[in-house]
Amino acid sequence: MTVALYALEGCPHCERVHDALDDHGIDYETVWTAGLHSERDEVKRVSGQRAVPVIVDDERGVTMPESANICQYVERTLAEAEA
Repeated sequence: MTVALYALEGCPHCERVHDALDDHGIDYETVWTAGLHSERDEVKRVSGQRAVPVIVDDERGVTMPESANICQYVERTLAEAEA
């Protein structure tokens, strides 16, 4: 598994990224995070901040927050690699 998505259940921004990954057939693992912002230590460890969503693409050495940026990355990089 080279792509991990750090997400919070019920988060609309996280759902947007899930949909983009699923729509493009990208294989990924979801890492569900704590609801309390102050308890998202794992997200902070990988990205330097506690907000979600965050995508980690180990194969390409990319760690990226912000759903709009992630969706663009999925379309321009991951989907093209799958094609």
